[in-house]
Amino acid sequence: MDFDRRTFVKLAGATAGASIIGGPASAQEGSDDDDFRRAAELDPQVEELLDILEEEDAPDINELSTEEARPFFEEFAISETDANDPRPVGDVENRTISGPGGEIPIRIYTPEDEGPHPALVYFHSGGWVLGDLDTHDSNARALSNKADAVVVSVDYRKGPEEPFPAAVEDAICATQWVSNESEKIDVDSDRIAVGGDSAGGNLSTVVSLEARERDDISLVHQLLIYPVTDNSANDLRSHEQNAEGFFLTTEDLEWFGERYLENEIDGQNIYASPALARDLSDLPPATIITAGYDPLRDEGFNYAELLEEDGVEVELTNFEDMIHDFLIMRHLDDPYPDIERAEDGFDEAAAALRSAFDT
Repeated sequence: MDFDRRTFVKLAGATAGASIIGGPASAQEGSDDDDFRRAAELDPQVEELLDILEEEDAPDINELSTEEARPFFEEFAISETDANDPRPVGDVENRTISGPGGEIPIRIYTPEDEGPHPALVYFHSGGWVLGDLDTHDSNARALSNKADAVVVSVDYRKGPEEPFPAAVEDAICATQWVSNESEKIDVDSDRIAVGGDSAGGNLSTVVSLEARERDDISLVHQLLIYPVTDNSANDLRSHEQNAEGFFLTTEDLEWFGERYLENEIDGQNIYASPALARDLSDLPPATIITAGYDPLRDEGFNYAELLEEDGVEVELTNFEDMIHDFLIMRHLDDPYPDIERAEDGFDEAAAALRSAFDT
C-alpha cells in the first residue's frame, strides 16, 4: 500500500497539524533526522522528567520484582493532587461483578446531567501486571467529564498470578455486564465503546474482536491509547529507536511479557496479538493515540494500517514529542513536573468518543 497518499494520521507535536504520513516501519527503515513519527526534541516537561529520573537513578521496571514494581508504579501514578483534590464527577461508585475467575472490581463514573448516557468500558495500563482502579482514577475522571459519558473502569486479573487469558476473560465479561445492565447504570446500550491505554488498549482490541462474533455485545468505537498490538513483534523501528532512555524500555516490554504470557504460543494468539488476526473487518471504528518516543509507537501505526486495509474507519494521532504512558503524568508529585500536554491527549480521546456517541 502507498500510505503516503493516506490522510488518517495526524501529528500532535509542538507544531501540530494534519499531515499525510508514510507507512509501516521496520527497524531498518528511516533515520532520526527524517523520521516523521518522532519529533527532533522531546517536550521540555518530559525531558525534565526523564532528567530527574536519571539523576535519582530510578530503576527501570525490569530491574524490579513484581512485588517491588507494583508499589513503585502506584507511587508514581497516584499524585497528591489527584488523591486529595480529584476532578469532580457527578457520581463515583465502587462495586464488584461476578467474573470467570471470581469477583471483578469496577468503578463507575457517572456524569451529573440526566441520562441515559453513552459509556466507555475502560481498561488501565500496566503491562497486565501493574496498576488498578486507583492508579487510573484520574484518567477515568478526565474521560468521563470531557466525553460526557459513563466510564466503567475495570480492575482485571493480572499476571503472573493470573496470566493470559485471564485479563481478556475479565475484560469481555465486564463489557458484557455493562451491555446487559445498561439500564440499571443509566447507560444507553446503543452507545457503548471500549478503550484503554497500553495493555488496556490491547484488551480493548481483543474485546472488539470478540464482540464482532457475539450478539450480546455491540460496540460503537474502540479507543486505543499507545496500545500493544503484537506481542510477537520485536523488529519494529520504534523498538530499536526508543529502546531505552524514554521511560518504557524494550527490556520492560520483555519483563511484562514474561509475566503475562506463559509461552511463545500465547504470544501468537490473536487475543494477545490482535495484529496477527487474519481478518479485522467489521470491527468498530477506531481512534489510536501514539507517542513518538514510545517503543510501542509503531505497533499502533501498523495496527492502524491493518484496520484500514480491512475497511475499518480509523484515525491515528501521534504525539510526536511524548513518551509512553504520558496520560497518567498530567499531575505528578515533586520533584517531577506535570506533563501539561497530557490534557491534549484527553481532549483528543474525548473528541473521538463524543463523535462516536454523537454528542
